Amino acid sequence: MSRISQMLPRHFGPYGGRYVPEMLVPALKELAQGYGQCKQDPQFQAQLTDLYHNYCGRPTPLYFADKLTKTLGGCKIYLKLEGLAHTGAHKINNALAQALLALRLGKTKIIAETGAGQHGLASATAAARCGLQCTVFMGEVDIRRQYPNVYAMKLLGAEVIPVTDGTKTLKDAVNATLKYWIQHLEDTHYILGSALGPFPFPVIVRDFQSIIGREVRTQILEREKRLPNHLVACVGGGSNAMGLFHPFLHESGIRFHGAEAGGRGPKIGDHAARFTNTPKVGIAQGYKSYFLQNDHGQLQDTHSVSAGLDYAGVGPELAWLYDQQLVEFSAITDVQALEAFTILTRLEGIIPALESAHAVARAMELAPTLPQDEIMVVNISGRGDKDIFITARELDRNNWMAFLKREVEDDQ
Repeated sequence: MSRISQMLPRHFGPYGGRYVPEMLVPALKELAQGYGQCKQDPQFQAQLTDLYHNYCGRPTPLYFADKLTKTLGGCKIYLKLEGLAHTGAHKINNALAQALLALRLGKTKIIAETGAGQHGLASATAAARCGLQCTVFMGEVDIRRQYPNVYAMKLLGAEVIPVTDGTKTLKDAVNATLKYWIQHLEDTHYILGSALGPFPFPVIVRDFQSIIGREVRTQILEREKRLPNHLVACVGGGSNAMGLFHPFLHESGIRFHGAEAGGRGPKIGDHAARFTNTPKVGIAQGYKSYFLQNDHGQLQDTHSVSAGLDYAGVGPELAWLYDQQLVEFSAITDVQALEAFTILTRLEGIIPALESAHAVARAMELAPTLPQDEIMVVNISGRGDKDIFITARELDRNNWMAFLKREVEDDQ
């Protein structure tokens, strides 16, 4: 392996690594080498910075949630509005950067997995921008509940392949994407969407998403002349959480809070909270971390009202931070997330993604217990228009079903 790729951390404590079929190793070595070179290439960094600013709309705002702060009666709450980035979520940060990396590697096609659809949408967008063919794998269940994003992906020219194995959600989409990649290594790059998977993906995704935390640092120092006391993010695989947390990990006096999917409750198959009870270490989908798994090491079924948090594993760096007691994880139920979704929408006029609503719910638990002179930043990782098929059914079911019925009747 080259000196450049050796500089990238393969493990975080005992977690991470590269547990893949031998035929994938050359492609992952090529990726590590290519990324290491691009990371040190001023031309690549300048091109990416220009696209972030002129194409993605960065920097995204850091907004003081005055009404939410007053209502909760505790610390000051700022919201990092990643939903205002192009495509409506933080996922474009990584997808666009990896598409540029794919071009550097001489690839002509990209593939991606997606749960909530935001990573698929971002990948399809980046592919269109960079002139690459795009195929997105998405669980059949998630296609039904996130159809607005499916439509947009197809509009952008991507092929969306339904995954019908297992629970037909995100973990199954990851498996399908890895299987396809093995068969098309020569001309295809896999834009993995979260800070997990085999080395070097956890490092690549974390680094490209760290633009979030770097912007927060600059913005909060401009506004408050000091760093925040608390950082809050939802945690599925970990891309938006690591993007916010990583630039602050070396600072003392900051608490990091991760909101997991508590789903319908604590029973197996009703949630996706890896740290609710005693987490189990395992190896799956190319990396070592904590997973929801049975005694035989098989991944358990999961559930969340938010498709992006409906995943049995967590990124290896977050697993290591958990062991170091640097990130505090909490399970947020579907009911709590929907309540936070409604409250933020009505108080601040900001409709969050259901994934982000989990972070808002955790902030609502924490803020009233904290002194008023402390500062909290919550990552609103995406906006909620993608969730209309879920939120309308949950919060306005009768009118929503009547609307759908009329649409069907009018089309006949």
